[in-house]
Amino acid sequence: METARPASLASPETVRVTNPGGSSPFVLTCDHASNFLPPEFGTLGLAAEQLCRHIAWDPGALPVASHMAEALDATLVETRISRLVIDCNRPLNAPDLVPPVSETTVIPGNAGLSEKQRAARIALSWQPFHDAVERIVDNRLARGLETRLVSVHSFTPVYKGKSRPWHVGIIHDEDRRLASLLIAALRRLDGVNVGVNEPYSPADRVYFTLERHARSRGLPCAMIEIRNDEIADEAGQRKWAARLSTILANSVLDGEVSNAVA
Repeated sequence: METARPASLASPETVRVTNPGGSSPFVLTCDHASNFLPPEFGTLGLAAEQLCRHIAWDPGALPVASHMAEALDATLVETRISRLVIDCNRPLNAPDLVPPVSETTVIPGNAGLSEKQRAARIALSWQPFHDAVERIVDNRLARGLETRLVSVHSFTPVYKGKSRPWHVGIIHDEDRRLASLLIAALRRLDGVNVGVNEPYSPADRVYFTLERHARSRGLPCAMIEIRNDEIADEAGQRKWAARLSTILANSVLDGEVSNAVA
């Protein structure tokens, strides 16, 4: 379900860091937390209802990530500007860094950007987001703290006309330390269809934040994708946050994951 209004912020932060001194080893990111468009971008040529769809953000992901951060006493870094302006989970050379098309929707306001306009978008949101994550991770490592990165996303039940049966997907690359634990625990839940590198995989260029900040440092990491009809209301958001935070908290208590390089 994708019915939320476009976000309205009187004086928007481009990035928000919650609980920077959290005691948990987990650092959470929500790369597509908001569908907010700063006034200078208008609607990017889209109708209001298009800005409520998954093309503009990951509906439900931020409430889940926020509840997880609270339960775990973890730091959370979130973007505050729509992925349609710039996608913080893409490298700077990605063709969809500023997406000309999302799913099948053409984004008129992203056509024909100059290098200056592109650089302004990078400076507005992409760079501050990655600077914030980098500062937090570097500070933790300098203090000798165990650190693991988890990125929280949501996905649409139907994409380009194809239904997606998974309730949740865990995305990983060759480092499976954290992902394997999540997959095994989620598969023990009744009635939960768990995708492994579904509905996306790192080959789809969706793993950039974790590659940049975790894999480059040898830190355990995983990307969580929850089907957005599962988290369309507060009850669903709290249910999934409780499930995921419990699994992650238990991994700490059991000592199942360490910073040792995979």
